Amino acid sequence: MDIKLPHITDPQLLDAIQQHAKIMEFGAGEVIIAPGQYIKMVPVVLEGSIKVLRTDEEGHELFLYYIQSGETCAVSLSCCSVMNPSEVKAVAEENTSILAVPARKHEEWTDEFRQWKDFVALTYQKRFQAMFRAIDDIAFRKMDERLLRYLSVKTRQSKSNELSMTHQEIASELGTSREVISRLLKQLENRKLVELGRNVVYVRDGLEEFLT
Repeated sequence: MDIKLPHITDPQLLDAIQQHAKIMEFGAGEVIIAPGQYIKMVPVVLEGSIKVLRTDEEGHELFLYYIQSGETCAVSLSCCSVMNPSEVKAVAEENTSILAVPARKHEEWTDEFRQWKDFVALTYQKRFQAMFRAIDDIAFRKMDERLLRYLSVKTRQSKSNELSMTHQEIASELGTSREVISRLLKQLENRKLVELGRNVVYVRDGLEEFLT
């Protein structure tokens, strides 16, 4: 397999990845990591994207961040290092290919290869920033602001202004009710910021201008 990762150019590290990692394929909506699952590999996205969610005992979910091509998951890195079960849910947002790096190799490579160590450090930095933004949204922003930001992130991630998802799916990821989301989407439609169809939200250009 020909592995290409934007942050890794060390030929020895690439050779080690070729030798020990394997490619895994997941269909859109397929769960890659479940809450409570012990993680035995570090998933590095090759193609597609992964959605990371926080869940509670009652099954409620809260969207945290996306993992894009060339990136990995900080939670996976942490759980592999301390052998703790996952506290998040990772779902393929679209058809996704990942590079599964065995947990033991992650530990070895952190000590052996500077580029892998830097890759891990960059991952922690980016994911903590994303989680801080999620916390700020919950603590300091009203639901209408959170919805605007969510739609903005979603369109950038999917590279499309047409989002095929139900009001209930949006509500679940934002930790609120379908009725609240339906009301707020209708308000956005009245402001000409979105168009609503059956299980589709079309986001108009210029929505980001209303973000604070």
